Amino acid sequence: MAAQLDSRYPSIDDLRNKAQKKIPRFAFEYLDGGCNEDVNLHRNTSELRDVQLKPNYLRNHNGSSMKTKLFGIEYDAPFGIAPVGLQGLMWPNATEILAKAAFEHNVPFVLSTVTTSNIERISEITEGKSWFQLYHPAKDALRDDLIKRAAAAECPVLVILCDVPTFGCRPRDVRNGLAMPPKMSVANILQVMGKPEWAIQTLIHGQPGFANLLPYMPKGLDLKQLGKFMNDTFSGRLNEAKIKPIRDMWKGKLVLKGVASEEDIEEAIRLGIDGVIVSNHGGRQLDAGESSINSLKRLVAKYGDQIEIMMDSGVRSGPDVARAMACGAKFTFMGRSFMYGVAALGKKGGNHTMSLLKTELQQVMEQLNCATVEDFKDHLI
Repeated sequence: MAAQLDSRYPSIDDLRNKAQKKIPRFAFEYLDGGCNEDVNLHRNTSELRDVQLKPNYLRNHNGSSMKTKLFGIEYDAPFGIAPVGLQGLMWPNATEILAKAAFEHNVPFVLSTVTTSNIERISEITEGKSWFQLYHPAKDALRDDLIKRAAAAECPVLVILCDVPTFGCRPRDVRNGLAMPPKMSVANILQVMGKPEWAIQTLIHGQPGFANLLPYMPKGLDLKQLGKFMNDTFSGRLNEAKIKPIRDMWKGKLVLKGVASEEDIEEAIRLGIDGVIVSNHGGRQLDAGESSINSLKRLVAKYGDQIEIMMDSGVRSGPDVARAMACGAKFTFMGRSFMYGVAALGKKGGNHTMSLLKTELQQVMEQLNCATVEDFKDHLI
């Protein structure tokens, strides 16, 4: 697809700065922040950017291709859009905007259980190419129904999340009333009044809610009841007893997201998982944890020939994708970068961010004299 770049925003940092000006502070801080003191949030990107790559200028070069095969499907780039909860809070209709951009650019879009568009609508937009990420429900009946819906929608990959056994301590969200149960304070209302475009778009598209869960919610829930419903509905701690029924039911590819240790990846391999996403939830769960790039290096060295190993958390740009691929990632995912784009540029933000990242990655490949994404490892210093 031809690049659709807005020259006013030639970097992800430019999009982030614009997004901060366009959306209410509570929405931006929900998107931008990590947990506790943000140590692992910053470690993710800083340690990834310590990775250095070696160019080979005098070799023959016949062009570079970003095309990447994953689970038998060829994608146009080695990155996709990570699952993000409550996308419509950051920008109204963000989920559909980004799903459409992913489809047009032929990269994966991963839909979160707790975002603001449902499985069926996103499958329609992506012609059955979107992935679905499952927060594990407390009740088997709800789990089974969500999986059946994902199968009926022809999702090729089911992603199960293992790194949210408990919700991270996020001081900004607590101050802003975005903990459970959520609340809309006077300060939040004043913030909304100061962002008229966001407010108008929210009126047009409706108040964001958990679209996938609407069929299971009692009607007329107030905010306190919503908090109780969410706490009662999900049980984030996974184990063999919870994973095996999913593996038995799901006939497509199954991915475990949130892996950071040898013990967990060995269990994933034993249980017949097809791939793992090395991740620390974007630094939003465990501030004392290891950066995702360091977890990736260690796990690829030991298990890279046994299971497909992907990565998210800390990946923000095309050069970051190149660094992760050089360290052995089969594929990468980004959440915040795409959300900055859509919050900054609305319906044009998805295509702009996709084009920007592709342009950056293509430049790195040409500069290194790297013909394919599989060759990145040959340029690792």
